[in-house]
Amino acid sequence: MTNAQKWVAAFLFLFVILFALSRITKEDASSDFDFDFYGEEEQSQTSSSELNGLTLAQRIGCSSCHGVDLKGTNQAPTLVNVKDHWNRTELINYLRNPSSYGNDQRFIDYKNQYPNVIMPAYEKVDIKELGAIADYILSLEN
Repeated sequence: MTNAQKWVAAFLFLFVILFALSRITKEDASSDFDFDFYGEEEQSQTSSSELNGLTLAQRIGCSSCHGVDLKGTNQAPTLVNVKDHWNRTELINYLRNPSSYGNDQRFIDYKNQYPNVIMPAYEKVDIKELGAIADYILSLEN
């Protein structure tokens, strides 16, 4: 075996080891949500905590721009009284693809008020979680 072949083999071996470790650690991190490890009573508690809208909103980063209480900051507008403009389905669709609403006058005004700030798309977030977030946001009132 030549030196080049030894290096390629070593690199491939290292890649396989790192890939396996990443899969193992990913499984460990997600095991908190794996209901197979819980009893029936703990399942309902975990399920309800997973779908807590405020917790989910904080987890995906809403509070980093909209504020801890989601009442707005100098980076993003308030989410209080969003129900005046959105229903649940519309809000979920917006969260999945905010750039598709770029021609709406409200969002043109937001772009002027909050320059250089882009609302991220949450298309990879589970639709149930987005629903819980939308329900929470729609419940916010002054």
